[in-house]
Amino acid sequence: MSTPPPLPALNPYAAPDAVVDELPVVGIELASRGTRFLAAFVDGLTFMIPYFATIMAFPAVMGDSTGVPNEMQLWVVGVVGVLGFVALIAINLVLLHRHGQTIAKRLFGIRVVRTDGSHCSLLRIVFARWLPVTVMTMIPLLGLIVWLADPLMIFREDHRCMHDHIADTIVVRT
Repeated sequence: MSTPPPLPALNPYAAPDAVVDELPVVGIELASRGTRFLAAFVDGLTFMIPYFATIMAFPAVMGDSTGVPNEMQLWVVGVVGVLGFVALIAINLVLLHRHGQTIAKRLFGIRVVRTDGSHCSLLRIVFARWLPVTVMTMIPLLGLIVWLADPLMIFREDHRCMHDHIADTIVVRT
């Protein structure tokens, strides 16, 4: 009498076998690497506007003949510069909240969405997409690696950077 072959052991603690697609939503066109780069570059330039406006305004507030600004003039220039940065941050936060876009993303016709194609909340963009990578870049040695690895991950097939994987987001064409 022969014994039947043993059945494979079922492990109740094993992860389930499932096929998971990276982008389950059909009809979403990912933003190109070049468009994402240009949008990031232009966003960086827009944040330089208050800085250059402040520098340009600085000679204009020099009223006396010595060319040395007084304390009040320095305060005015500083406040104008800070208000410019705050205004740009506010505009970008409103655009991110409403449309998933910064000024440059809107200009180039791309936006941030969840991997299922749904709207990405402002809290997710700030606390899952931006903050973790920013904090990691501040850690000595690890920061340099993260700073380099984050944008270089865009050269993978899915066009997603490290911050996209952390926040479960993608950047798509609008």
